[in-house]
Amino acid sequence: MPETAGRLPDGSLADRPLPDTPATGPAADASVDPAAHPPVDPPVDPAIGPPVDPAVDPAVGPPGTLRLPPRVHFGPGSRALLPEVVAPHGRRVFAVVDPFLASTPHVTAVLDALTAAGLEVCAYTGITPELPVGTLDDAARRAREFGARVVLAIGGGSALDAAKLIALLCVHEGPPERYYGENLVPGPVLPVVAVPTTAGTGSEVTPVAVVSDPDRELKVGVSSPFLVPAAAVVDPELTLGAPRTVTAYSGIDALVHAAESYTTRPLPAGAQRPLPVFTGRNALTEPVALRAAGELGPWLPVAVREPGSRSARYRVALGALLAGMAFGSTGTHLCHALQYPIGALTGTPHGLGTGLLLPYVLDTLRSDPGTAARVAAFGAALEHLPAQEASAGRTVARVAEINATIGVPVTLAELGVGKDQLADLAELGLRSTRLLAIAPLEPSRDLLLDILSRAHAGILDGAMVTKGANVRVARTHT
Repeated sequence: MPETAGRLPDGSLADRPLPDTPATGPAADASVDPAAHPPVDPPVDPAIGPPVDPAVDPAVGPPGTLRLPPRVHFGPGSRALLPEVVAPHGRRVFAVVDPFLASTPHVTAVLDALTAAGLEVCAYTGITPELPVGTLDDAARRAREFGARVVLAIGGGSALDAAKLIALLCVHEGPPERYYGENLVPGPVLPVVAVPTTAGTGSEVTPVAVVSDPDRELKVGVSSPFLVPAAAVVDPELTLGAPRTVTAYSGIDALVHAAESYTTRPLPAGAQRPLPVFTGRNALTEPVALRAAGELGPWLPVAVREPGSRSARYRVALGALLAGMAFGSTGTHLCHALQYPIGALTGTPHGLGTGLLLPYVLDTLRSDPGTAARVAAFGAALEHLPAQEASAGRTVARVAEINATIGVPVTLAELGVGKDQLADLAELGLRSTRLLAIAPLEPSRDLLLDILSRAHAGILDGAMVTKGANVRVARTHT
């Protein structure tokens, strides 16, 4: 393997290749490093002609891309595998731990097991919700001073995203702002082993880390294949202590990931070099997104109602993991593009906002017949229905019912958003160009404002939605 430029945590120049990470594959891929491997158009076989662009010829399916950790372990008790998962990456472990979990028996046992296996562990608990960007420099400095060779993340989405960015800043110079956007991370980062304790963000298997920046009016992301963790260990037992609201908002966010992954538009094959981090409709992730819906649809309400149910926790954790695997390659679109400014304005949890928006976005997607068919197929998976019984309208109604059942607010007005703020939110939403590029409908200002206006008033297809009421959507045949 060729050496990769960069500095080790002690500040010295690397005299050996950086540890293997999931980015090792993309590092040799022209989609990540076009200077090292200039793109070359494939030769044209005269017998079959040039490659067909699936965005032009829908008879040919979409292309497929997967970017996943080399190791993904799922199941009750899988945390016991952590010593053997972490050790190959290095003996000095910088553990980024959610401060609310640091003294819990499960986390204490995990850290003790690593120490018993001969690893040196430095636990860091200075993570705050929504991950303000200003907290990252100090964390990275501590990791470098410790001489970290691997970063372990235990916690919710903020802890996992923090670990990815700490791993980045241990190898590449800051500030973090220089990496905002996508494909701007120049090479491998320290390996990250991700252990989620909530079921929702999917960060344990994705190439994205999101931070809040007070100098901006919306959350910002760092997106790079180099941020895909080296390993993910998803133990549903670690989610048993999550409060009902955390379970609800993180779980509905997972459902949004699955829905938006399945309804992305296909990008023209080979039209963009380097390959975007989010590649749009994806042949390899479509069945994964549908399976995620099939787990989350029936079981998320149970997990919120019965937080001690191991069966429900298992199913929701599985669904969230699958949804992360799906959207980590395809991307998300309208719900997330709008939630970033909404979250910054209201200070509300990310999943609350994306979940609130989901029925309104799906309702909007019904205007396009092709996308409406996909919304119907997603609903069939969500409710385990025969295809002939599914419709886009029924899907919208079922999602709204799930929201009502688990306590997601119905309207943006309930979050304190004023009607006079909707136009500004639409303008800010337009800034999420990497998400809107894969939206299935043309993402105009008017489209975003229409979604926001109906979400503010609580209107689905002309019908007013009231909290806790049965949801009726008129065009149930579409």
